[in-house]
Amino acid sequence: MSTCTEERARIPDALLARELRAPRYTSYPTALAFKPDFPISDYVNAARLSARCVEPLSLYLHVPFCASNCFYCGCNRIVSRNPDRIAHYVEALIEEIRLKAALIGPARRVEQIHFGGGTPNSLVPSQFGDLLSQLGKRLKLAPADQLELSMEADPRMATPTDVAQWRRLGFNRLSFGVQDIDDQVQLAINRVQSAAQVSLLTEAAREVGFASLNYDLVYGLPKQTLKGFDRTLDFVVDQRPDRVAVFHYAHLPQLFAAQRAIDAATLPALETRLALRNLAHARLTACGYRAIGLDHYALPDDALAQAQGRQALHRNFQGYTTMSGRDVLGFGVSAISQLGRTFSQNERDLAAYLAAVAHHRLPIARGYRQTAEDALRADVIESVMCKGAVDYAEIGQRHAVDAAALFAEERLCLRELDPEQRWLHADERGIAIEADGRHLLRLVAMTFDRHTPRPPA
Repeated sequence: MSTCTEERARIPDALLARELRAPRYTSYPTALAFKPDFPISDYVNAARLSARCVEPLSLYLHVPFCASNCFYCGCNRIVSRNPDRIAHYVEALIEEIRLKAALIGPARRVEQIHFGGGTPNSLVPSQFGDLLSQLGKRLKLAPADQLELSMEADPRMATPTDVAQWRRLGFNRLSFGVQDIDDQVQLAINRVQSAAQVSLLTEAAREVGFASLNYDLVYGLPKQTLKGFDRTLDFVVDQRPDRVAVFHYAHLPQLFAAQRAIDAATLPALETRLALRNLAHARLTACGYRAIGLDHYALPDDALAQAQGRQALHRNFQGYTTMSGRDVLGFGVSAISQLGRTFSQNERDLAAYLAAVAHHRLPIARGYRQTAEDALRADVIESVMCKGAVDYAEIGQRHAVDAAALFAEERLCLRELDPEQRWLHADERGIAIEADGRHLLRLVAMTFDRHTPRPPA
């Protein structure tokens, strides 16, 4: 991404509003294109071919349980504190590990394992230990000093003792859902947690030697104001986590029932939302964080910032990653896998997932196999999202096509996004997005998307 520093006119709000409605492109095509008539045999063939791949493999384990409903959340989660229900789910995960590991075998090296949710710390440490033990028995895990083992954690359900136990199990990266520390915002989203609790856990994570600590923030939440969010940013820069993710809240109550509890009248207007995003960028970069792609920030010595410096960032269903391999093997309800050109998603309904695994069947509900053109476009989109640039000659060489000629129509569309090329430079050689044009990334990526309708102007 170019770092030109000359003063520029602000990107029009209408364009930024379109960008907020565009996909995040953690895959191409996005999961909305996955098909329910996807043949399980396609997954089986992809898994067996994957066993011979030399690139490292990532694993994702989805833990859907939460103690309460956070009204803003759009994740696949289940509100339950029933320990028997959680234990039954862990048993199902172990069976799914057995089923999928049997297809891939122990030859392919696993270098990254991530627990997401829901609330992964709904599990007790012994359950994490059981799952990691099963993965170690059935797959080839990298040595502890070369394995990235990470989890998302709800600070309301954690203690310093928990943090120390996670570290002893081998976890070395930790992400806390902070969202916003303002009391009124927390009440509006039904997620009340003190800054003191987050600070206590942050200190505990550092004391036991976690290699990297991330905070998730969300802007666009109900009752959020610039003054209140500035106080949240004061807290963040004081705590100085290694990474900060700043996500936009998408209000889609027609899709997510919990969001119907939010009064739409309390949501900040577009102008405020954009100002919140700009405030986060200004505060974090002024305090030494490097902007990473669409919505991440990292300190210069963090692996994510270093990978960006080497132009070695990648993007998968967990967001930005330093992993060189793109393949992800997903376990658990709604989890998504990518093996080569084949995507698959597990059952989103817990009962359907448990029933499939109980009958020793792969719990896959839908999927998609990329065409050669999909793979080409995915390469372009990842380059946009990770580098802020595209080299048509390089892309064309990898895919044996004349990319500049093939994307003639897309090049015209890009010129329409920024006719004066103030933030976006696009010609027959490729694309370069200026640093202050990073909020056009999703619209640029969407220009190459043949599956998703473009948001209206």
